[in-house]
Amino acid sequence: LNRVLGGGMVMGSIVLIGGEPGIGKSTLMLQVALNMMDKKILYISGEESQQQIKMRADRIGIQNDKCYLLNETFTDSIFKHCKEVEPDLVIIDSIQTLHTNIIDSSPGSISQIRETASQLQRYAKSSNVPVMLIGHITKDGNLAGPKVLEHMVDTVLYFEGDTQSSFRLIRAFKNRFGAINELGVFAMTEKGLREVSNPSAIFLARHEEEVP
Repeated sequence: LNRVLGGGMVMGSIVLIGGEPGIGKSTLMLQVALNMMDKKILYISGEESQQQIKMRADRIGIQNDKCYLLNETFTDSIFKHCKEVEPDLVIIDSIQTLHTNIIDSSPGSISQIRETASQLQRYAKSSNVPVMLIGHITKDGNLAGPKVLEHMVDTVLYFEGDTQSSFRLIRAFKNRFGAINELGVFAMTEKGLREVSNPSAIFLARHEEEVP
C-alpha cells in the first residue's frame, strides 16, 4: 500500500479508495488503522456497527488502543469528535453515507457527496491530518457519485479483484504525490489481507500443464 501511494501517506492529503461492495476495502483500511501503533487513528463508519468492526478486528488479530471507532454519518458531529480526539489519521467508511445540513438532500446524492467531501478536504488541509475515504464502485466500474469527487482528492486508488478468488489488486488511478504505475497484490486470508511479495508466481502457478 505504501508503494502504491508513492512512499506512504502525505500529511494533509485526502485519499479516495474505491472498489466493489464486499471486495475488502473496509478490511484493508481497518488493517491500516490497527497496524499504525504509534499513531492515533479515528475510524468512522456509517456502514457497520461497532460490534461488526470489533469482530473483524478480532479476526485480524491486532490490538491497538490508539484506534478509535465512531459510528456517525453527520459531518458536524464528525468534526466535533476530530477536535476532541486530535487523530493522526481519519478513515471514513464510506463517503456515500455522510450527510450535512447545508445540503437538503439524502445521503449518497451527488450534492451531498460533493459537499461532505469538500468539508473533509478543508479539514485535511487546515489540520494537516490525512483523510482516507472509502467509496463504492457502480456496476459500470465507476466511482459512485460525481466525477468531481475524483478531482477534489489528491489520490484515487482502485481496489479490485474477483470475489471467487482470494487475490486482490490495488492500483493508483491518480496520485499527486507519486507514480501511478505501481501495483499492490494482496491475498485475502482468514486473518485479513496479506501482502503477496512475488505476484508473478501466482499467475504462473495457475497452469496445470506446461504451456508456452
